[in-house]
Amino acid sequence: MPRYPIPDFLKIDLEKTTKKLVDCIRRIVADAGANGVVIGLSGGVDSSTIAALSVRALGVDRVKVLLMPDKESSRKGLEDAERVISILELKDVVKVDITPIVEAVLKLGGDDYETAPRIPKANVKARARMILLYYYANKENRLVVGSGDRSEWLLGYFTKWGDAAADFYPLLGLYKTQVRMLAEYLGIPEDIAWKPSSPDLWPGQKAMDELGAEYDILDPILYYMFDVGLRDEEIAEKMEAPLELVKAVRERHIKSGHKRSPLKVCVP
Repeated sequence: MPRYPIPDFLKIDLEKTTKKLVDCIRRIVADAGANGVVIGLSGGVDSSTIAALSVRALGVDRVKVLLMPDKESSRKGLEDAERVISILELKDVVKVDITPIVEAVLKLGGDDYETAPRIPKANVKARARMILLYYYANKENRLVVGSGDRSEWLLGYFTKWGDAAADFYPLLGLYKTQVRMLAEYLGIPEDIAWKPSSPDLWPGQKAMDELGAEYDILDPILYYMFDVGLRDEEIAEKMEAPLELVKAVRERHIKSGHKRSPLKVCVP
């Protein structure tokens, strides 16, 4: 069950949404002539939902999942991923410790694991996972499925050329709150569907600490900002939220624009 009241404007028809996403996954894979998909499974709500949708669309035999922890990853995330694997009866599972990959890159930059700057190291982790996903996708004629949602996309809360790198993105039309509801509908355990979000790129990382609020606050702000088109002052008044938070959300969206349009071309 939701940990907070869901506003009506964020509620969706879960059965119809599932059918549309399943049909979309099936069509994209067929059009590409691919053997199936590969998913980086973190134990979070987004990747768990993608795994559940992919199994419905393609069958368990065409879904490959990679577990890619490093030595700083939380044990809880890995345990949750293993629970999802069991629930969905996934068979094609590869576990790769990315610590040696990250260490090698950091060493080339003159750093080590313990002293490297936090954000560059975190981005190396995300990009190392992308490399592994595409290695298996290329090797086995699969497509990489992105697990990002609309909330993260609008906020720029992802690594450029890292977790944002994929062949298609089934959840980009859904806010985090909507993904949580869909996850439960698809049989993902409640404690995984509604647990506080974390990219798990460093110990104790929480999305709320970086974004300034949890998604129960951020999703309505994003909805009013981008779907309704209200001004910041109108959003703050309607939600009884601090104007500073609303402005910070818009500023984050603006500053992260390069992530959503990564190909900048100079025309001579």
